[in-house]
Amino acid sequence: MTPAILPGKGESMHKFVSIFAAATLLASASAYAQKSGTANANAYHYKWIDGHGQMQFTDSLNADAMKYGYDVVNAQGLVIQHVTRQLTPEERVAANKLAAEQAAQQQAARERANTEAQMLSAYPDEESFKISQQQALEAIDQQIHTIQGNLRTQEKALTDLLARAADIERAKGPVPKFLTDSIGKQRNVVTGQRNALERQQAERAQTVQAQATQLVRYRQLKAAQEQPSQ
Repeated sequence: MTPAILPGKGESMHKFVSIFAAATLLASASAYAQKSGTANANAYHYKWIDGHGQMQFTDSLNADAMKYGYDVVNAQGLVIQHVTRQLTPEERVAANKLAAEQAAQQQAARERANTEAQMLSAYPDEESFKISQQQALEAIDQQIHTIQGNLRTQEKALTDLLARAADIERAKGPVPKFLTDSIGKQRNVVTGQRNALERQQAERAQTVQAQATQLVRYRQLKAAQEQPSQ
């Protein structure tokens, strides 16, 4: 009978190394598979409508996608972002103009809101608001009164110059150049005063109209302010 051969120390060590190597390889393969699965789960795709109205899909962006605009789609097929198409130079100009207009409107709205807030703070009741409006009209009326006085004075000066020239003409004499020049200058002064009077009168009419609108708005703001909070 052949005696059993017991494994020596060298053989035991060889088996241990083989088992460890196999376990390491298995763990590496498992980690790689898990990593690959995660990468695929997080992969993004892109879709867009081309120039012929056809839906296109791709795993990476290209010139057509950026030209027509595209959707970013996740692995589950859900759109997570929409990117608009590239604008032409003319469209960019129009878009910038629209953005500037919207910004101006927003700025005007903020300024209007600030003005209305200041108005409510300065005039706690309608009576004080009306007094302020009346004072503004009185200031314009004072300017009109001053211009009317100046206009009468300048018109009288022009009338006197014209009378002197008429007297000379009736005496069959030539009207001196200095007098003719003075009459021309005085006419210009009178015209300027009349124009100034017309502007002030137009401003008063516009102020009356604006004040009526402001009073309506004031009443609306006060009514909203006095409403009980919900």
